[in-house]
Amino acid sequence: MENWNREDKYFRAKTRVEALKKFYGSLVSYAIFITLLGALNYWIDEWRYPWFLWAAFGWGIGLVFQAVKAFDFNPFFGKDWENRKIKELMEKEEDQKRWK
Repeated sequence: MENWNREDKYFRAKTRVEALKKFYGSLVSYAIFITLLGALNYWIDEWRYPWFLWAAFGWGIGLVFQAVKAFDFNPFFGKDWENRKIKELMEKEEDQKRWK
């Protein structure tokens, strides 16, 4: 059983590392391409209309969601919430079985 638990921990850690690696790659791509778009925007019209900010905003929203997933940050439905909800549902099911 201990060996099974160790393998499970390994695969969860490996999955998390892959998600972090993907996030950091996306972050670097974001920085490079938004910088290039900003330079292009300046070269074309000297920022009279900063259109590159639309791309930065749209891509940035996606990057925030990817960061939330990679860093396992969920303030609304965290691990504590999951455990409480599982316990609540198990108790509810147990109560229903008693009354049948």
